[in-house]
Amino acid sequence: MKVRDFVSALLLAAGESQRMGRLKQLLPLGGSTLIEVVLENLLRSRLQEVIVVLGFGAEEIRPRVEAKGVRVAVNPRYKEGMASSLRVGLDALDPRAEGILVALADQPFIPPEVIDRLIEAFQGTSKGIVVPTFQGRRGHPVIFHRRYMEELRSLSGDQGGRELLHRNPEDLL
Repeated sequence: MKVRDFVSALLLAAGESQRMGRLKQLLPLGGSTLIEVVLENLLRSRLQEVIVVLGFGAEEIRPRVEAKGVRVAVNPRYKEGMASSLRVGLDALDPRAEGILVALADQPFIPPEVIDRLIEAFQGTSKGIVVPTFQGRRGHPVIFHRRYMEELRSLSGDQGGRELLHRNPEDLL
């Protein structure tokens, strides 16, 4: 396996969905649930590994996720925000992971082909952060090279990887 061939995904699904009043991850979507649709898209891509980070409602969500054959990491400190979920996911990564794709559980309309194009872009550049753009706007998911693991771990609260985009504009593709 050559460098940058091993790309893992962290599917962040630990949030409380406070504005919804119920588990957003289990909302019905096309005969399935929101999280299952996102997970299927990730699993149909060229990713080598998918880790789902759960928190609030983990006991309800976990059976649906484990049925897909992926690893689950539970964030007991999910109330501390997205950064705590990133740390839990990073701790669960396969040590061979060169790239870390950070996906969000409430974005079901990102097809596997888009994920594959991001992986190809990551494999074809020396840049450390690959960000999709649509109509001139940055979006999700983002791939970070493993050299950003410690910076990702150092984030706090609801800071996600976006903070690293601002800190490292010269390393973006």
